[in-house]
Amino acid sequence: MSKQMLKWMSLAAVAVTLVACQKPEASVAPSAQEAPAAPEPTITSLPQVSDGVRAPHAAPAPDQASSISVTEVASGLEVPWSLTFLPDGRMLVTERVGRLRFVSADGVLSDPLAGVPDVHAQGQGGLLDVALSPGFAEDSLVYLSFAEPGGEDKATTALGRGRLAGDRLEDWEVIFRQEPRLASGHHFGSRIVFDREGYLFLALGENNDRPTSQKLDHLQGKVIRLHADGSVPQDNPFVGHDNARPEIWSYGHRNQQGAALHPMTGMLWTSEHGPRGGDEVNIPRAGKNYGWPLATYGINYSGQPIPEAIGTAAPDTEQPHYYFERSPGLSGMAFYTHERFPAWKGSLFLGGLATMDLIRLQLDGDAVVAEERLLGDRKTRVRDVRQGPDGYLYVLSEADGKILRIGLAD
Repeated sequence: MSKQMLKWMSLAAVAVTLVACQKPEASVAPSAQEAPAAPEPTITSLPQVSDGVRAPHAAPAPDQASSISVTEVASGLEVPWSLTFLPDGRMLVTERVGRLRFVSADGVLSDPLAGVPDVHAQGQGGLLDVALSPGFAEDSLVYLSFAEPGGEDKATTALGRGRLAGDRLEDWEVIFRQEPRLASGHHFGSRIVFDREGYLFLALGENNDRPTSQKLDHLQGKVIRLHADGSVPQDNPFVGHDNARPEIWSYGHRNQQGAALHPMTGMLWTSEHGPRGGDEVNIPRAGKNYGWPLATYGINYSGQPIPEAIGTAAPDTEQPHYYFERSPGLSGMAFYTHERFPAWKGSLFLGGLATMDLIRLQLDGDAVVAEERLLGDRKTRVRDVRQGPDGYLYVLSEADGKILRIGLAD
């Protein structure tokens, strides 16, 4: 056995001993508040073991602050979760309670569309992400991720698709289910992204069952990669491996609620909630392990360390591309590519549920060089953010059920 492995085993044993002397982890209340807004306590009596590796974090403010304009486009939505733009300029918006609506460019809400699946609208579950097929102009297919109800009050994250025909979805079919069925109300994920080759990525949560993120025979805490019909690509990294699900692209994730395709590289980026501290932005690569719960920059909501954590790094795991010491409660994300506001071009925008703001990460290539917080004066739980065809950002304000249009002020 190598000296390095003996070192890690020794450190892990120290961490476990420290945790064993503490009170059990407090349970998380079944609510939609995925991350607290309160400042993080400083743990001095329970040092976490670390190998000294530190991922990028705490970028400085940009040289020039953004002066923004905010327009309320629509209101009256009940816990809006996701939106996408149709070719005719309307939006499709999901409400977590289980409704899908059209929203016109001037903010008029339609009646709920028919043909939407029944959802497990409890805790953080419900109707979640919405995305259009890459071939929507020809096939009219709409994809939805949602918490699907099941027996023994257990739910699972499911993915389905149906053909948009007038005010309904027709020929609805479920093409993927997260297995095994574990969720009782927490950490469903989920975001849908199609890449340039038409592959479908779905970013999933670990159902608040930490060890499942490391289990390759479980689909919790994973990014999965599928064909558009739900079948498995044969070049996925775990195809043909015993005791591993072939759908898996990457693993070791916690609760991923943001995902977008980088406009220049075409790579998938995701964001995920940490526990108390340690929210992450990642660039998931095939077959890689992103650490949860073995490696984390956060602690439990109770103030205690994560029981399984070795420290901020663990053998054979990837560091986050960027992390936040205080949890914003990261949700939807979007890259800004439009010419309308050149100062924002190339930036990554992230929703903050706990910090109630819109986060702009200024990028140089893939590197985060500046971090800016917007909308803080409105105290808005930002559930989703999308770039509109007009070059404005469109934000879902969860608590007050509004769609906001954000731009740079003249």
